[in-house]
Amino acid sequence: MDRTPQEITTLVGREVYSNNGLFVGEIDDVRLDVDGEVVTGLALAELNETFFADRVGDARGVIIPYRWVRAVGDVVLINDVVERLGDTEEDGGAIV
Repeated sequence: MDRTPQEITTLVGREVYSNNGLFVGEIDDVRLDVDGEVVTGLALAELNETFFADRVGDARGVIIPYRWVRAVGDVVLINDVVERLGDTEEDGGAIV
């Protein structure tokens, strides 16, 4: 894997897919640990309503833990979000 540092802003606007190939949402922002200088979460908007319709209500989006990310390229692949939706709050995610 390429460990070359990248601008954080290059993540914004990328589409996020589950490892099963299902569209999850689009990255709107990132959550940072400034002291550790690492990304800790991805704020998603333009969500796939199939996954989130019953969960987000009037929320603007969701934040998924960065540890769910499997690969970053032209798109971002995450672990299968469908299996994790029940534990979003407990596993470090949030609805915002």
